[in-house]
Amino acid sequence: MTNRSTWLGLAAITTALLATLAQAQMTPEIAEKIKAIGRVVNPPATAPLYAPRVIESEPYAGVTVQRDIKYGDDPRHLLDVFTPQAASSAPRPVFVFVHGGGFVRGDRRGPGSPFYDTLMLWAVRNGMIGVNMTYRLAPKDLWPAGAQDVGLAIRWVNEQMAARGGDPKKVFLMGHSAGAAHVASYVADERFHQVKGSGLAGALMLSGLFAISPELTAQEDPVRLYFGADAATYGERSAQGGLLRTKVPLWVGYAELNPPSFVAQSEGLKEALCKVGRCPAVHRFVGHSHMSEIYSIHTDDKVVSDAMLAFVKAN
Repeated sequence: MTNRSTWLGLAAITTALLATLAQAQMTPEIAEKIKAIGRVVNPPATAPLYAPRVIESEPYAGVTVQRDIKYGDDPRHLLDVFTPQAASSAPRPVFVFVHGGGFVRGDRRGPGSPFYDTLMLWAVRNGMIGVNMTYRLAPKDLWPAGAQDVGLAIRWVNEQMAARGGDPKKVFLMGHSAGAAHVASYVADERFHQVKGSGLAGALMLSGLFAISPELTAQEDPVRLYFGADAATYGERSAQGGLLRTKVPLWVGYAELNPPSFVAQSEGLKEALCKVGRCPAVHRFVGHSHMSEIYSIHTDDKVVSDAMLAFVKAN
């Protein structure tokens, strides 16, 4: 066997092994149910699959939770902060999460739901401080409200985290779905930075939207609502160009069973970054859907969260 064929054989084995490992922590029963839900965004059908698998419930042992902290003037400018009760010998990295909701809905936490306290607990249990934020929504507030709100929240973190044991030089910003679009817009455009150099050690974007186009807005009504119907503005309002230039380390993840537009957006960003020699850490989560990928964090399904943690530790 030639060296090339040997390499190709090993690559195929590695790919198959990674796919097997990606499914190893998803039970066959749940995998079938996620597959049956299909390539749609369906929180009510997906949440019951993962809520029973969440590792811990309230009250959270050894964690101090401060809710509804204001970071701006709007009623939705609110944060929840999760800090460990145990003293630390060194400042902890800070993990900031921006929820999804199709630009028109969503919150840090739903009554009776473990989501998205789960991400905050995951952060604390892995040596970080967790910050969970809400932001303004369409149709009342349109582009660039989300990115502006992220900027305000990062400024608050930069000013307030040291007093809570956090390291303002090690801030990791993550968004899911519409939240990932807001994270991308913030990172890509210095106009939204309230902290010099963005204030970030890394940005994680899970199933986001990065290149706004007439084709995308025709498929997705909420995207057209938030970004507008004037195609002449889409170049300026797309994050992808700025993401090619930013020095902030990037992590991109997406679910195999995402709606096609989300898959195309993540793969398109990866291709564009690689063309300029800036291939990010990109993960395709086999067997997962748009909602199962985010609901899996801080459950016994660690595929997504392990990939996130590896990025944080590397930066």
